[in-house]
Amino acid sequence: MITTKLKSVLSVGLLLTMLLMPGFSNAKSPGKKTWTGTWATAPQLVEPHNMPPAPGLANNTFRQIVRVSIGGDVVRLRFTNLFSKEPVTMKSVAIAVAQEGSLVEASSQVKLKFKKKHTVTMLPGTEVVSDPLKFKLAPGSKVAITIAFGNVSADITGHPGSRTTSYILTGENVLSVDFAGATPTDHWYIINGIDVQTSKKAAAVAVLGNSIADGRGSGINKQNRWPDILSERLLKNTDTKQVGVLNLGIGGNCVLRGGLGPTALNRFDRDILSQSNVKWLIISIGVNDLGGLRTAEDAPKLVEDLINAYNLLIDKAHAKGIKVYGATILPFAKSFYDKDFRLEAREKVNEWIRISGRFDAVIDFDSLMHQSDNPATIWPDMHDNDFLHPNQAGYRKMGEFIDLNLFK
Repeated sequence: MITTKLKSVLSVGLLLTMLLMPGFSNAKSPGKKTWTGTWATAPQLVEPHNMPPAPGLANNTFRQIVRVSIGGDVVRLRFTNLFSKEPVTMKSVAIAVAQEGSLVEASSQVKLKFKKKHTVTMLPGTEVVSDPLKFKLAPGSKVAITIAFGNVSADITGHPGSRTTSYILTGENVLSVDFAGATPTDHWYIINGIDVQTSKKAAAVAVLGNSIADGRGSGINKQNRWPDILSERLLKNTDTKQVGVLNLGIGGNCVLRGGLGPTALNRFDRDILSQSNVKWLIISIGVNDLGGLRTAEDAPKLVEDLINAYNLLIDKAHAKGIKVYGATILPFAKSFYDKDFRLEAREKVNEWIRISGRFDAVIDFDSLMHQSDNPATIWPDMHDNDFLHPNQAGYRKMGEFIDLNLFK
């Protein structure tokens, strides 16, 4: 049974967000084209130790690099001030083809507009979407989003686990080609998503995950998280080259309570259901809930609550016509989560994912990544020295394991 409490958790604070984002839904645009997500990241309130370094964002220019999945000729970008308590002003914003480091291709730079104006202020708790913009977006390419800020909130909405270097340059320099002398920081702030106009054959897969989707243990500026590897494979395959990948993982995230960032239950409508033209969802989250178990007596209730939560998320996605694929939880014996009752709870959750029949398909990362003679422990050459997070080889193995037929 799905509890009334779980249902109520999902609705808290989400209605206003959905109303403020009318352009980011699964609805098709008129004519022969449709908006499809090509890149996204999950927002959260940035922790104090992940705030921008000096000179800070206020009245300075910030260049952020992202790698998209599918391409096109018309784009729109989303920016967020969702978790901040003060307004944030973007005096001007430009998009360009990214080159090495902070360099951009000068001829590709284009300024964005918001309701036909270059400057926009986001009030606390709100998001904005740019006007549609003609821009040649190549599949799998890197783009630079450069923002000249005015006033910035003291608390910032962003995504700390970018695994990608951004650059702060003093003053207003939104169209500068080279950010020489800029201060680097491996975080994203304010940026939230990119949509591209596509044919109606295109669609996106969204990933709801934690640090293992977010890429802890992957390489900085290498774009080699397992969703990145999946995207590369989809683009190279004739039958799936129009499938976008949206990584909505948050490091330390939980399904039910605690952890870092809004829980999966609280953020599901915004981070998943409000994305453009999502046809598939991979649910790959739950290890931090298990790791938070304090006693063996608490384990049965947590397993029940996790299963109820998965059921609720599946039902909500199915109601939107989205197929849902369940990823089993990776082994974590010998990690800082290692307790017998936590490992037993993991086995029960994974068993349900495999045999319940509730998912449209199962991606069995656990069977792929655990030692053949010790199923509670990850392969010794596949983890990032903590027996929990995969290393770069592990992420590649996961990304290459997923059956592309699931997205045809």
